[in-house]
Amino acid sequence: MFGYVKYDLPNLFIKDYMLYRAMYCGLCKGISKACGQRARIGLTYDVTFLSALLHNIAGVDVKIERQNCFEHAIRKRPIAAVDELTEELGALNTVLAYYKLTDDIEDGGRGRGKRLWFKKGFKRAKKNYPKLVALVETYMKEQAAAEKNRVASPDIAADPTAKMMRELSDYLLKDRATEATGELFYGLGKWVYLIDALDDYDKDVKKQNYNPFVLAYGRGSRAELMQKDGEEIKFLFDTLFFSLRENLAGITFFFNRDLTDNVILRGIPLETERVMRGEKRAKMQEKILSGVK
Repeated sequence: MFGYVKYDLPNLFIKDYMLYRAMYCGLCKGISKACGQRARIGLTYDVTFLSALLHNIAGVDVKIERQNCFEHAIRKRPIAAVDELTEELGALNTVLAYYKLTDDIEDGGRGRGKRLWFKKGFKRAKKNYPKLVALVETYMKEQAAAEKNRVASPDIAADPTAKMMRELSDYLLKDRATEATGELFYGLGKWVYLIDALDDYDKDVKKQNYNPFVLAYGRGSRAELMQKDGEEIKFLFDTLFFSLRENLAGITFFFNRDLTDNVILRGIPLETERVMRGEKRAKMQEKILSGVK
């Protein structure tokens, strides 16, 4: 889930933007504590969103403190204090980054050098959070098997990643987990897999990599795909959005939910539209948040 889970900035309250920044920095420190300094280069906005969502559902208060970090050693800034959940999410961030690079390598891409930066962190995560790593590993293998078998249905192909997210939510939320939280995370996992596959359509056609949309609808450019089968693909995503809304409404949140609602109800549909239009990934948020790294 790297780079697709974003907020809708024009409709994001300043208070929530500041909270997101603080949690982003807090996750960075959580990664360092769980997996070492090197693993911090894998810090993502996506797991920051998971942190905000899980803290709220679990009822774990986010304590904001003025702290320094190694990149901002002189001037203190508001940073979310590292708690047990943040530390475990730091380990998850590292494990996902490691497996993402492994997947890129197996697809014939670059990444061997980058993956070395996460090797020690991955080993630390495996030692300190064996159940977490085993859970991710199980579904990564299931996902790899589906791709090796060249599953032609996008919906079925996305199922292992969706199930992984549901199991991760149950594991991290513990007694706060409900059917609605499980289905919400299942839908998020399915969306991440499908939007990544659709975004990679042209690249996968060129490199002859596995892609369920290519197998389901035939080869050609993404523009041709959307012109010919766009309505069916849009229906697939609209069904997901409906599920996300329905399950979100059935979850009890302990704190203000404006930030996570903004991402799920506005940011995710907007990112889907961007991919469907074939536009390059926007850099606006990265620039805005570059000062917090």
